[in-house]
Amino acid sequence: MAASFSLYNAWALNIGRQVDLDTGLTVNVSLHTSSYTPNQDTHIVFADVTNQLSTANGYTSGGAALGSVTWTRSGAVATFDAADTVWTASGGSITARYAVVRVVGTYDTLVDPLIGYVLLDTTPADVTATAGNTLTLQWNASGLFTVTRS
Repeated sequence: MAASFSLYNAWALNIGRQVDLDTGLTVNVSLHTSSYTPNQDTHIVFADVTNQLSTANGYTSGGAALGSVTWTRSGAVATFDAADTVWTASGGSITARYAVVRVVGTYDTLVDPLIGYVLLDTTPADVTATAGNTLTLQWNASGLFTVTRS
């Protein structure tokens, strides 16, 4: 199963500036169903995003805060990394198609601006972690992104 990460266009403009996500900003990742259709041009803030999973089965609406976030730029190359995000399904399954990454709060006059989204399986297909198992998003600064279910 392969996954892909895409930037929302409004955030991509920030790559040209020195963005410092690892100092004082909270970055969250939330899970969304296959009913959500990302639009890189018109989705700018989290209020533009639909079909987030409800709080249930080990997932909490609003998503999870990313730990150890780094966003660095060297010349024309920008890299993003964070500690892996893990949800453990309990009482039922966690099923999602997309993960949406955003800043929580105000950044550059926008409230909850979107950074990017992950298509969890490029087939495309839903990804499911059944009760007692985990859904893990493995962030990697080298540009590789992995989704695992155990």
